[in-house]
Amino acid sequence: MSENELNLPEFEEGAGDLKPPEASEKSATDLTPVFDVPVHISAVLGRAHVDVANLLRLERGSVLELDRKVGEAIDIFVNNRLVARGEVVIVDERLGVTMTEIIKGGDAGQ
Repeated sequence: MSENELNLPEFEEGAGDLKPPEASEKSATDLTPVFDVPVHISAVLGRAHVDVANLLRLERGSVLELDRKVGEAIDIFVNNRLVARGEVVIVDERLGVTMTEIIKGGDAGQ
């Protein structure tokens, strides 16, 4: 054997046949370690860009026009990452959000 060759032990037959666990084998108990991790959730109705002079002129009753139309989906962020879109609902005289679309990893084009 030359000095550039490595002496590798033989692998047992079938040792390279390991497959990742199927998604169906996972359950909610696999997530137990993260159940108590706090997250910040934001439901964004829309955005507005104003300069400081106009911002200082706002007072009680002022209307700030947002970049969304009535009935358009709102963005739902978890820890500042877009994860879903939804609609505003009323639950026991409080505002709530119902998710209508889940945003997958690369689909969050903001």
